[in-house]
Amino acid sequence: MASRTNPVLDTRALNRATLARQLLLGRAEMSARDAVAHLLGLQAQNVKPPYYQLHARLAGFRPAELAGLMEDREAVRIVTMRSTIHTHTAADALILRPLVQAARDREVNHFRKGLVGVDPERLATLARAFVEAEPRTMGEIREELLLTWPGADPQSLAVAARCLLPLVQVTPRGVWGRSGQVRLTTVEQWLGEPVGAPQEIDAVVLRYLGAFGPASVKDMQTWAGLTRLREAFERLRPQLLAFCDENGVELFDLPDAPRPDAETPAPPRFLPEFDNLLLSHADRSRVVAPEFKGRTWTGNQAHRTLLVDGFVAGLWRIDEDDDRAPVLTVELFGKDTAGKAGRTGKTEAAVKAEIEAEGLEMLVVMTGAPGSVRFGSIHG
Repeated sequence: MASRTNPVLDTRALNRATLARQLLLGRAEMSARDAVAHLLGLQAQNVKPPYYQLHARLAGFRPAELAGLMEDREAVRIVTMRSTIHTHTAADALILRPLVQAARDREVNHFRKGLVGVDPERLATLARAFVEAEPRTMGEIREELLLTWPGADPQSLAVAARCLLPLVQVTPRGVWGRSGQVRLTTVEQWLGEPVGAPQEIDAVVLRYLGAFGPASVKDMQTWAGLTRLREAFERLRPQLLAFCDENGVELFDLPDAPRPDAETPAPPRFLPEFDNLLLSHADRSRVVAPEFKGRTWTGNQAHRTLLVDGFVAGLWRIDEDDDRAPVLTVELFGKDTAGKAGRTGKTEAAVKAEIEAEGLEMLVVMTGAPGSVRFGSIHG
């Protein structure tokens, strides 16, 4: 728990500070490459979300900008934080993957029943040679490893290779407007550079706070999928400011990081599934009100979310009408959107007009065609 002398940041203050770090209070005049680095990567289980994440955050962003980085191998898709695929800059892929490698090594233990008699070191050596000869699918990796361990579980062999090696998904996978099967090679082979030493955890703490702060130790552990980070925060304490939330949890922050007034306007923003804004804190109430907790997921499927006044206020999807024009369907949580989402002081009609304007712009940029916005159920 935090010291009683620490200043208290209420939920709205935390919301506005986090939105500022996340480039969501106003679109930033920043390149896609710089934004991906600032945000410490974009969660990317699916191909399109990184592009939508950058559209919500950057002025003048067009999908071709990130697509170009992917094609030029200046950005890559690789498993890092929380054992999930992220789009990282090439430089970050080479230093952040080693940071989480120990966690990926431990992950192999979850599949030990299917790996009886398998030597992990030999598996990594064989798999590396196989994927560096040319990019391979997971199915091809399974079949190759089964030649050496025919009695092992095929899926466990492939997952072990993914955990033990820094594998990237090669293009055209991940390139906007193109399709391609998931094919993998090592990050060293793809980038032509060796994996460096893990970035010092203290440096990553500072970068995390710059992108997601103010935050607790547990918040960063949630984001990284790592444990035992308290020691790093304590080493850095003399360089940091300390606050607490309304529950008394200690929060750390960079002294010069933006902490806007809690009443700073926050425009509507459409976020894709798996946006890190919603996944990088142990306590997500700074962006998801308690009454809406659980509304952004159905089973294991994450929904696309709408921010109104900085808080999650609904879901969305894009379809086509009979003339193949894009249609954006927005499902709001409750009738009083303005009141539910915060203290906008605006009428429901005014809030909806802002949502519609933002949605129409998104349709033009992301689909290349003018479309329409309707309010209803995304399941209808």
